[in-house]
Amino acid sequence: MEGNNRDWRRQRGLRAERRVLDWLRERGLTPLAANYRCRLGEVDLIMEHGDTLVFVEVRWRAGRGYGGALASVDTRKQRRLIRAARHFLGRHPLQARRPCRFDVVGLEPDERGAVRYDWIQNAFYGDG
Repeated sequence: MEGNNRDWRRQRGLRAERRVLDWLRERGLTPLAANYRCRLGEVDLIMEHGDTLVFVEVRWRAGRGYGGALASVDTRKQRRLIRAARHFLGRHPLQARRPCRFDVVGLEPDERGAVRYDWIQNAFYGDG
């Protein structure tokens, strides 16, 4: 049973990432990679926004319990994202010369059940 729950959550996460990818494209970002994985972590989306390389974490929450989608990107998750981004930059040295930022896009249903997007640019920094 636990495997089915994990599969369902993974599929829900992939659907959310596809929605955010399309939503960010509509706002002028260009996709470079999706689900970049390494042993250090994973980055949901890597995109270009003008000259800037953007590492995007996508979070879906069914409700605002426990602080909602954006609050779920805690310090531990931020460190994993930073490590995965550094791994990506190490493998793509030309990209490493560009300015970079970490964005978080949270998806949550509003009172009517429509999906609301909360996009936080420069949500945290990769210093340290």
